Amino acid sequence: MKTLKFEHELAQLILSGQKTTTWRLYDDKDLSVGDDIKIIDKVRTEEPESWKVIGQGKVVQVTEKKLGDVTPEDMAGHEAFATKEQMLATYKGYYGERVTFDTPVKIVYFEFSPSAGDTPTQAMLLEEAKVFTDGGSRGNPGDSACAFVICNPDGTVVEKSGYYMGMATNNQAEYYGFKKGLERARDLGIDKISLYSDSQLVVNQMNGIYKVKNQELAPLHQDVAQLARGFEKISFSYVPRELNKIADKEVNRILDDQERHRRK
Repeated sequence: MKTLKFEHELAQLILSGQKTTTWRLYDDKDLSVGDDIKIIDKVRTEEPESWKVIGQGKVVQVTEKKLGDVTPEDMAGHEAFATKEQMLATYKGYYGERVTFDTPVKIVYFEFSPSAGDTPTQAMLLEEAKVFTDGGSRGNPGDSACAFVICNPDGTVVEKSGYYMGMATNNQAEYYGFKKGLERARDLGIDKISLYSDSQLVVNQMNGIYKVKNQELAPLHQDVAQLARGFEKISFSYVPRELNKIADKEVNRILDDQERHRRK
């Protein structure tokens, strides 16, 4: 389930039924019709311990257009803007100076069901995170798996997960680690990411230092680059394997489990 976080004033409008849409630029949450979304009220913005889940939404309609083409009718169920210039300034405040009237915007309509007593996980409370990823192949190509570890900015682990991939190369598995980690961070509503990997090749390709010459890696590189564009801030950094032990251990655990399963 995807997570959307709203400033307290907007969350209260959702609770009262006055806000039934959210506008998303750069497809940052990849919201589609039928998606379930957990909605969090950032009660006191600078104090994540005050945040709370206020309910669950379901996306019922999505309209896409340029920001400059938004009409007063599109603002029904959304906070209104007195002028288009005010609207542009507001979204520049959210996304930076790259926003123009030609920027695509998703107008996402949702149904809302309030809930009580649902406590956000530590991962849901993050707006900034460190993400460690890894991927491995036994055979290259061979049995492969990838993993990611999401940490708060001080390095405390708040969530980890891994995936068995079947037949793939080491580099494909590394890219899948990037992809799965960023997808999960996006779904949690995390806006700022520092991603760390022990794959110098993939890190340098994502930073534009190396070209992607392998045609099997090109679509994966494009997928990760597309995901990266949805974050307010993102960086890719190389770390030696000894600083990536948790993700590496998760990859090997998955591959070991597959070997044991086949031997039965």
